[in-house]
Amino acid sequence: MYYGRIAALLAAFAIACNARGEIEQSTIPFDAQAAVEEWLAAWNTRDLGRIEGLFLADSSVSYLSSERGGLIQGPAAVREHHVSMGFVEGGLIPQQELWVEELRAQSYGSAAVLTGIWYYGDRAAPRDSVQRGPMTAVYVQADGGYRIAHMHFAEYR
Repeated sequence: MYYGRIAALLAAFAIACNARGEIEQSTIPFDAQAAVEEWLAAWNTRDLGRIEGLFLADSSVSYLSSERGGLIQGPAAVREHHVSMGFVEGGLIPQQELWVEELRAQSYGSAAVLTGIWYYGDRAAPRDSVQRGPMTAVYVQADGGYRIAHMHFAEYR
């Protein structure tokens, strides 16, 4: 299991590297803040179609969730995971909010790695009263933009 997680991250990095191990420059600029805002908007409205459009439509897409154990692999499994968390076509009115702080981004040619701390609950509540934890998202160039190839959430307990 541990090696599968590492393999997913290394695969994304390998996409960005050429045979000599040098990072190739991307022809499409990566805007980390816009990527996170787009993902948060889809997540906070539980819009299944919108969230699906952010992920790579390829069997290599993977997800490690704080909500369940094990690697979620492939578009159908990522979709089913979101459905199990209440996502529906067209979305819903949110009851609580997900947000990210301490966002950091590093581009590696045609791939980018985002890290941050996620929070879920009432933004006005004390920090120690809402769910929170570290997150990582690996974006790769696909379909004329960037798509999520791997996402990982953990929760501080």
